[in-house]
Amino acid sequence: MGFNKKSFLKVLDRYSKKRIINSKLINAAVLIPLFSQNGECHLLFTKRTDKVETHKGEISFPGGVQDKTDGNLLETALRETYEEIGINTEDVEILGELDDIETNTNFIISPFVGIIPHPYEFKINEIEIEELIHVPLESLLNGDNFWEESWNYKGRKYPMYFYRYEDNIIWGATGKIVKHFLDIIKESLTE
Repeated sequence: MGFNKKSFLKVLDRYSKKRIINSKLINAAVLIPLFSQNGECHLLFTKRTDKVETHKGEISFPGGVQDKTDGNLLETALRETYEEIGINTEDVEILGELDDIETNTNFIISPFVGIIPHPYEFKINEIEIEELIHVPLESLLNGDNFWEESWNYKGRKYPMYFYRYEDNIIWGATGKIVKHFLDIIKESLTE
């Protein structure tokens, strides 16, 4: 799938983000890093180590909990991205924001979409990140790599989205963010 920054920017620029405000939940933010490799669009994911407190071994985007020192959630996403995988803030070109999502683990996650340079000299925090996973956008759009399940949690049913790439399964909050991202950008892929 070709990398067309202008199309992504056009779609994300006119997208109106839905915010969740709930003082009982913990604010967090992630970066959805996009990059071009051989003219094809890729998304960068991290695989969490077994040393982290939550979501051990899961596939996620770089990000984390908002610090009191962060001026806003974009700063949170960029700070956490730097701390986890060493991408300098000035090397990220932010294209837009996606809807906040609420997790069953009491977080509100604010996703930001940004372009990063490639190749890049990542500096991985080995306590938090086991490995980086570069996933072609085309693979995520391939229906053979996607499935949906209905899960029960505290008496309510929730859709759970799954994406397979090689030996990796992307699911949970990250799967929900990926699904939302793909739904938004699909129109830009036909332009």
